[in-house]
Amino acid sequence: MKHPQISKTQRPARARLHPVAWASSVALLTGAAAVQAQQAAGDTQSLETVVVTGIRKSLDSAVTLKRESRGLVDGIVAEDIGKFPDTNLAESMQRIAGVSIDRNASGEGSKVTVRGVGPDFNMVLLNGRQMPTSVINQLNNGASGSRAFDFANLSSDSISALEVYKTARAESPTGGIGATINVKTARPLDLRERVASIGIKANYDQSVSRLPNELQGSKVTPEISGIYSDTFGNRTLGIAISGSYSKRSSGSNNAYTQNGWLSEAYNKVGGAFDGVPAGNLKNFPTSGYYTHTNDMRYSVTGLDRERLNGQAVLQFAPTKELKFTVDYTAAVNTVKSKNIENSAWFGPSFSGALNGSPQTTFTSGSVSTPIVQTATWDGTHDYGMNAGLFAQKTKLGSTGFNAAWKVSDALSFDLDAHHSTSKTSPDSPYGTYAVMDLALFNQGNTTAYYDQKLPIMSSPGLAYDSNKTNVTGSQFYSNLSDQTVDQVQLRGTYRLGSDDKLLAGLGFTKLNNRAASANNFHGDWSGIGPQGGFKNVPVSQYGLGGLFSQIPGHNDPRLFSTFFVPDFNALRAQAIANAVKYGTSSTGNVPLSQAAAEAYFAAPTDYSQPGASDWRTIEKSTSAYGQWDHSFDTSIPMNVSVGLRYESTTVDSSSQVTAYTGTDWYAQNEVKLTGGTSTFGNKSGKYTYWLPSVDWDADLTDKLKVRASFGVNIGRPGFDKMLGGTQLNADSARYNVPGSGSAGDPALKPLKSKNLDLSAEYYYAKSSYVAVGAFYKKVSDFITTTTVSTTFAGLNQPASGTYYQAALASGITADRPDLIRNYIFNNYGTQAGVTKTGVANGIIQGDILGTVPGTQPLAFNITSYKNGAGDNIKGLEFNFQHMFGNSGFGVSGNFTYVKSGLKFNNNSDSSAPQAPLVGISNSANLVGFYENETWSIRGAYNWRGQFLAATTDGAGNNPIYTEPYGQVDASIGYKIGKNLTLQADLLNLNDGYIRQHGRTSDEVLSALQTGRRYLIGARYRF
Repeated sequence: MKHPQISKTQRPARARLHPVAWASSVALLTGAAAVQAQQAAGDTQSLETVVVTGIRKSLDSAVTLKRESRGLVDGIVAEDIGKFPDTNLAESMQRIAGVSIDRNASGEGSKVTVRGVGPDFNMVLLNGRQMPTSVINQLNNGASGSRAFDFANLSSDSISALEVYKTARAESPTGGIGATINVKTARPLDLRERVASIGIKANYDQSVSRLPNELQGSKVTPEISGIYSDTFGNRTLGIAISGSYSKRSSGSNNAYTQNGWLSEAYNKVGGAFDGVPAGNLKNFPTSGYYTHTNDMRYSVTGLDRERLNGQAVLQFAPTKELKFTVDYTAAVNTVKSKNIENSAWFGPSFSGALNGSPQTTFTSGSVSTPIVQTATWDGTHDYGMNAGLFAQKTKLGSTGFNAAWKVSDALSFDLDAHHSTSKTSPDSPYGTYAVMDLALFNQGNTTAYYDQKLPIMSSPGLAYDSNKTNVTGSQFYSNLSDQTVDQVQLRGTYRLGSDDKLLAGLGFTKLNNRAASANNFHGDWSGIGPQGGFKNVPVSQYGLGGLFSQIPGHNDPRLFSTFFVPDFNALRAQAIANAVKYGTSSTGNVPLSQAAAEAYFAAPTDYSQPGASDWRTIEKSTSAYGQWDHSFDTSIPMNVSVGLRYESTTVDSSSQVTAYTGTDWYAQNEVKLTGGTSTFGNKSGKYTYWLPSVDWDADLTDKLKVRASFGVNIGRPGFDKMLGGTQLNADSARYNVPGSGSAGDPALKPLKSKNLDLSAEYYYAKSSYVAVGAFYKKVSDFITTTTVSTTFAGLNQPASGTYYQAALASGITADRPDLIRNYIFNNYGTQAGVTKTGVANGIIQGDILGTVPGTQPLAFNITSYKNGAGDNIKGLEFNFQHMFGNSGFGVSGNFTYVKSGLKFNNNSDSSAPQAPLVGISNSANLVGFYENETWSIRGAYNWRGQFLAATTDGAGNNPIYTEPYGQVDASIGYKIGKNLTLQADLLNLNDGYIRQHGRTSDEVLSALQTGRRYLIGARYRF
């Protein structure tokens, strides 16, 4: 969306500053004095005659945008059509003060956080139009309710500019309480020349070489892009066509926990903890909270991404007063990966010296964390080896129409309409994500150490024995996200005079969102057939430490030495053969037909099946705004914009839920819900807001500008928080562990943010400036996550009835569910609700239903949402840019400090409700460059401080903090003649890793390693 400015007459500098100017500028003048002293008196005049191109042109355009805009606007402008400063749009935006990025598993920037406000609350526009987004939870977590736009789907090659509007304005669409980000593409009638160019690159990703051979993709992959734009018929007709294709292979190695760290209140009885002898524990807390890990995993992923972007624009201007534009934008992003994971289960198992293993040792503090935790296993426990495939395809399409009519010198209208879709769906016969679980049944005592950056697992005696392997589970997920945006915007501008302008507009937006997930999940924990039935499946072995060579601790002698790599296709083929011969424990060990066995290990295609998720939300918004822009022709030139926006939204949510009739304790630790039938729950909501905004700026001198802005904006809830019914997780319950579920409310209010901004900018030389700004956001109606414990009629805990109590009375302890089940089968095997199906490894197989006598209701922890009180976000931004005369050298940088009361309370248990703001962090950038007629060289360092990345892990309401991270990038361009440019982009030169932790830095959640990336290519301009 265009934001026209009232032109201002430049006045010569005055000999004396107005007293207000002195008061407003003394801080900036002090900070800029040293930089300004480097400029000779004639430098500014000589710079005026320089022909600016490339990096300098891009920075000059960004400075002009910042200086002449109403409110606080920062941007990045392409160095040339088809040449954006970075290879990724998100990575370009991180150079802007206050903007931080989230990186995906391959280390590439994908989503942005602005001034501490996360990706879900930043509005992304394409040429002023709201863009749809389709996000699915990666791996096996199902549908997603995120509103965050994934910039990894868009190539930077056809982008002409990025504009980041940090202040609320009446004419800007709502939804971006952090910022409104406008992505602009080239328009042929806006260009003054024909543009035709083509570029090619070779992409080498070092991370590929750090993978096992079976997962490695191509080390060198291609990128190609091109653009053609021209005008005809005396500039009455314009055509622009652009396109790009890129393929990338990469890898990531991650040491992590999938099921998180469980935080619980202190509880100790009679010198023991939950049956753990006191001698096994060192420094166990006597008050406060303690935590423990549930599992430790080492995962390696080989990823292949293929991205195709294209845009076509047709413009027709029959007169100078009338212009029509029709455009189509398409993006297809295909991502496929192979994943191998090795894992050990711990849970609340605190072993130690009494078992001949290291003591479980806790840190001190309000939340005590074990930096040494030992699990006691008898030498037959299962060590996990998972093989997975991930495949999804995202298709983005946007068709738009715009008519701009200048009725007179005073009056003009702009009509814009578009239909845009984004859909992410499975791209494999195995669904979005598929995994086969191969277990090695010879694990003994295992210890986790958390005193290194890399989590260290020690398991003496563990070695591969093909005769002790079995497939213990399989998961095939089909996840779908489909969103459509239909939008019409009418805008009128009326100039009352040279100093006054009225703006008014109407907008109608319909957003239709669907997020669905279906899974074929089987927990055959006792195996499929006898142990050794998978001995012919190839399993390669690699050195575990060598896969994490960049993370401190990889050479720790305590680290288990081997990483096992099974073959997914061979595992699935053998599992089908075994299911045909032996059946599976989930089907009562009754042999399956060939067709049934193949369907058993395949992805579902029906999102209406019991247990599936299907969320459907329709948002209809009507908006209207009025804005008055005025320029004061006074001794100090000033501008003011006063606006008011009306926003009314209705929400209709229809989500599929499954009603269950019973429960089944079908394996040692597993309880599942049975008798599921699908239905839909429906709810609706509505909210209306009046959103005022005021922007003021003053040119205290021809070099010094000050600004003040106030505005109110809203950020809409995620789609997962507006579900129409309560969805129970059929496989979430465990032995003596509650089940889980989720519920939403479409009547939730959006977040409301009152924003105040103050800034001063000193443009002391051409292309050079320093700036400082302060911002304050008062956020209310924040959406709080809370967990409510409840029960449902007919759903009982099978491990609670008369038979269960009899087993305990016989002397069996509660921590031996295998022996309890054996007791029930042996003593009550002929009773109703108890069915024995077989014996495997000395453990009786079968079902114990929730209908057996005396069972108690099964508790469910239901995650729900409500509006909370909120808090504030405040911060400071510092910017500078300096050109060293005509030398060709320049430097720019920024630092952003952000603080908020919306923090996670670490001193609580995992069930306590939390209302923090995700993404708040300090950030900094430093960019240096040199450019002349032949060379263009740029180096950049980006740093982001620690931030809260998520509020839940696999164990409940627990924080995930991403630790401080910095990255060094560089680019080198060499021009040959007028038309050919050679280019090299060097990314992640410092080869950093990303680490995440929980409530304390010892609670390691993830340590992710990728690698350096090099792109070498050329661009030819015709």
